[in-house]
Amino acid sequence: MTRFMTLDFADGDRPALLDQVAAMARGPYGYVSTPNVDHVIKRMDGRVEAQVYDGAALKVCDSRILAHLARLRGKALAVYPGSDLTADLLASDHDLTIGVFGPDRAAFDDLVARYPARPLTWIEAPMGLTPGTVVWASALDAAARAEWDVLLACISFPKQERFAHALGAAGRQTGVVLCVGASVDFLTGRQQRAPRIFQCLSLEWLHRLMTQPRRMFRRYVIEGPAILGWFVRTELLGSHSSPRA
Repeated sequence: MTRFMTLDFADGDRPALLDQVAAMARGPYGYVSTPNVDHVIKRMDGRVEAQVYDGAALKVCDSRILAHLARLRGKALAVYPGSDLTADLLASDHDLTIGVFGPDRAAFDDLVARYPARPLTWIEAPMGLTPGTVVWASALDAAARAEWDVLLACISFPKQERFAHALGAAGRQTGVVLCVGASVDFLTGRQQRAPRIFQCLSLEWLHRLMTQPRRMFRRYVIEGPAILGWFVRTELLGSHSSPRA
């Protein structure tokens, strides 16, 4: 693992990380988070509880920007975007049953059509899914009881991480949850990923800002630059004080 900005990021190339996920799917319950810049900022300023990330068995870097910052400290972060991890898992040679939680039934049916040989199961994510509510408890119970080896949790950050963290307490004993946001939307064409050139230049965020300006302006223009301050504080000035829980 590589320690960077208070998080222990997983090491290894993509095949090795994919193998780790597949192994987790057959073992005791755990979950995988895929931190990006937005995740780290909210983790550092206390908007996401420390235990949500501390509880993740595997933290896979989802951000080339984080990797560039880490390189300034002589650290190498293995970047494996959640969308790529999801696509590789669905296309790989294994017999794992994959649950899908978040996308609606139509999106799930499109995913089934795209991967007809893959055992897939749909778990409804009801409206009003808010931690602490009856709906939340009911959804946790349904997910805990459902048949899956891998569960794709696609209900947005940080709700999906909180859901994965709570699922163990809800009685789930085996399998792995991947907190992978809009991955299914990208695979089914409901959202378009940045062109390869944007990805190679670490400008995927700019493509999302240009295509979804009203939704992404606050995230990338107002809040995103805070990562530089947190980087200076934790990595250059050596402040090891724990972020607020």
